[in-house]
Amino acid sequence: MATPINDRIDVRISKEQKELIKFASELKGFKSLTEFVVFCINNEANRIIIENNQILKSIEDKKVFLNALLNPPKPNNKLKKAQLNYLKFIESNGPKNSTT
Repeated sequence: MATPINDRIDVRISKEQKELIKFASELKGFKSLTEFVVFCINNEANRIIIENNQILKSIEDKKVFLNALLNPPKPNNKLKKAQLNYLKFIESNGPKNSTT
């Protein structure tokens, strides 16, 4: 049976930060500060990955999105017409001067 290899992360924090984290760890019932820190980091990393993947699922999606931002297509006739309609709408329904 293979023995798992543990890796290490060194972090420098203030004494106040350590006391705060230690207190939270004790409130949650963790056996050690390390166990608590690993638990929190793992949860946050998973949350970030899930959040990121909800918007753009694949690397290809990200490439397409980025390309559209960097090289936007020229507006077609329908988009130009929609812009004109919007501007006319704003002009006719803009803020009215009312005395209340």
